Amino acid sequence: MCGDIESEESRVEELYARFVEHAHYFAADLAADNDGRESGQLYTYLDSLFRSMLTTVAAHDKAPEEISGYERLRMEPLVYARLAGFIAAHQPLEDDPLRRLIEAMLTGYSEGEAMVAEHHGHATHDHAH
Repeated sequence: MCGDIESEESRVEELYARFVEHAHYFAADLAADNDGRESGQLYTYLDSLFRSMLTTVAAHDKAPEEISGYERLRMEPLVYARLAGFIAAHQPLEDDPLRRLIEAMLTGYSEGEAMVAEHHGHATHDHAH
């Protein structure tokens, strides 16, 4: 039983380490994309804000030591979702802010899935690691 707990702890910390690696890679890739294209000030600002938040979430020194990286990985999306909901509540309904939030969340999820598939070297994940 003790081995099972250690195995599970090791697995979840591996997941967090993979997230940190992907977050830094994705943030660097976004920065490089912005260097080569001419986008409006709003989109440049939004990409910069996204990169900043992503690197903050991936930073090891932003939370108390007794909180594991995986605990942060599990819970921090809820904080960002709450913030997004709070901001969206202050937009006019004719802008359909909830639909826009859901679309953005699904885009982020698919970007994360693509990085995991790329990390494994294949597009489908039909086996356990």
